This record gives sequence, C-alpha cells and structure tokens, in this order.
Amino acid sequence: MEYGLQLYSVRDVTEKNLDDALRQVAGIGYKWVEFAGFFGHSAKEVADMLGKYGLKTSGTHSDWRDLVRDFDGTVAYHKAIGNRNFIVPGTDLWTRDKLNEFIHYARELQPKLADVGMTFGFHNHFREFARTEEGYIPYFELAEKTEIRLELDTYWAFVAGQDPIQLMEQYQDQLHFIHIKDGDSEGHGKPLGMGTAPVAEVYRKACELHVPMIVESETLTPSGMEEARICFDCLKKMEKEIHQ
Repeated sequence: MEYGLQLYSVRDVTEKNLDDALRQVAGIGYKWVEFAGFFGHSAKEVADMLGKYGLKTSGTHSDWRDLVRDFDGTVAYHKAIGNRNFIVPGTDLWTRDKLNEFIHYARELQPKLADVGMTFGFHNHFREFARTEEGYIPYFELAEKTEIRLELDTYWAFVAGQDPIQLMEQYQDQLHFIHIKDGDSEGHGKPLGMGTAPVAEVYRKACELHVPMIVESETLTPSGMEEARICFDCLKKMEKEIHQ
C-alpha cells in the first residue's frame, strides 16, 4: 500500500524549508504528497525536490480562483510538478448566491481541466454538512449538482455528525481521495489511532473501494513530522491487520 500526506500536517517545516520537509516525509515512508502552498518555489524547483526524494504529487489544495485568473499558467505549473488533481480546500458556500457562483465555476472548470488531463476536486470541513439559514446543506448541493471529484475528509464528516463510511458508499462514483484522520467528536484533532473517529472502519472501506488515502494530522504536537510518523505507523498496523 502507498499512502499520501497532506503537507499542511508538517507546515512547521514546509514554511521554512520545503526541501527538508519532503526529505523527511519520504524518509517516513510516504510515497505521495498533497501540497498546501509552494512557498515561492518555481515549478522546476518543486519538481526537482520531488524527484530527488522519489515522491509523487497526489494533488494540491489550491485556490480555484487561480484557474479563473490564469488558467493556462496555473495548469502549466501543476503539470510541471506532476499534479493531475486540482483540489479546492474549501470556499464560501454559506449563501445561495455564493454556492451558485461556485457551482457555475465548477461546471465550467471541471471539463476544461478534463480536456488537459486534470481533475477538479473539493475537500470538505465540517461546516459544509450544516444546514444554512437558507435551508440547504452545501455538501449535498455541491455533490449532486456538479461532477466535481470529492476528497472526503472523513474526520470532519464525523465531527459534523455524518457517517463517513456511508458517505464513501453514497458518493463512491465521485470519490477520488479521502483524508484519513483522527480526533474527538468536538473537532480536536489527534494523530491516527489516538482519537474516537472510526479510523479502522474508514480504512477498510477505502481498501474495499480502492480509494487512495491521504493522511492529514493538524496539531503539530509535539511536531508535524512526529505526528506524520505516528500516523504512518498506524496505517501500516491497520494494513497488516486487514491482510492477515
């Protein structure tokens, strides 16, 4: 099994030294990385770092407005670092007007990206599952009114009172990646295996559906890299258990 890491998990290193962060992440055993910013580096610099450490880009968390402002330039950068999955980490969906604006652009950008061999995705937090004052639930509206690829953050779905395993089943045709993460039901994150989220069940369902798993652990306790290591060890333990 190959696992990915959302680099926000190790932001205490990436913001100072992206090269060293990638070196350490590869050393833990991760094969894929999901970027959360490039810290001023050119696409060639990022590509060279990835090549040096044998890492591949699973996706990026990027502002969809970059594609509106400069589609060709944005696509060129992402392709140069080996990225084929442009993922929106979150956006304002809290009024019907804002929701409709994003749906409009999602319907426009998704086929344009498909034409150049890329996908357009969306990552949730917990708020997307809350009913708005106008009476709709943003996540379901977005999933059902667009062909956007879903990166289900299973922990934030759990915090929102949703069943992440059921959501994985329900949207399996759109499900592109999951964020596998842990924490308590109040939204306090923890490394994998240290919280109350249904991590083992999520892991099994991801294996069943052949959905790539991206780790995100956000608390930097005691450090991002130590959390990333704990999470990787937990994944390997679950992998061993499921294949016994």
